[in-house]
Amino acid sequence: MGTGRIRVGILEDQQVLRESLTSIFESSGMEVVARGSDVQGFLEQIQETQPDVALIDVRLERSDSDEVGDGLKVVERLRDTQSRTRPLVLTMFRELPLLERCFQAGAAGYLCKLNVSCSELVSAVEQVARGEWLVPPELVNPPQPSKPEEHASMRDRLTPREREVLSMVAAGSDNLQIAARLTITERTVKAHVSNLYRKLRVQNRVEMAMVACQMGLASPGDTQRL
Repeated sequence: MGTGRIRVGILEDQQVLRESLTSIFESSGMEVVARGSDVQGFLEQIQETQPDVALIDVRLERSDSDEVGDGLKVVERLRDTQSRTRPLVLTMFRELPLLERCFQAGAAGYLCKLNVSCSELVSAVEQVARGEWLVPPELVNPPQPSKPEEHASMRDRLTPREREVLSMVAAGSDNLQIAARLTITERTVKAHVSNLYRKLRVQNRVEMAMVACQMGLASPGDTQRL
């Protein structure tokens, strides 16, 4: 992000909410450079305007049809083609499996519409624009080592291969992609991931990715595919 105003894109199917979000961001000194309700049109705007943060609803209904679009496709596309734009998911759903899917797809943050205030939303966009992660504490509580030496101790317990696998998990890669990159079998990757769960004392891949950032094996902005 540069020194100028934060530039935002908004993918939201409800027009009144889309307009409200635009007003919130612009009144906070941000610039809304892309907005829409359909996947393809929004991606075209993103390609042209290159915002810092894209606020994305993962379930998109169209008023002119029964079709339901999947905002996760936009998250994945941004991960693959628009590394400048960081996706921030805004949804009414609070299920942990969806949270994991979003981060694996490349999301930099996740918010629930049902319990976020205007000020919290603005702060979330600012945080993601700075290159940080944003995970709702009520949905996931990753371990928080309090001292740098604890990070080092945890890192030292991992083998070199486990560190490689961990960094790729943090980047959003699945087991098959990790296997291809490291030229090992998917079964071997699963074994490494199982060891990481045990050694890091985490419950899911989102927590694993956040611990990787704490240990210095990944940066908060590392949501792109390696």
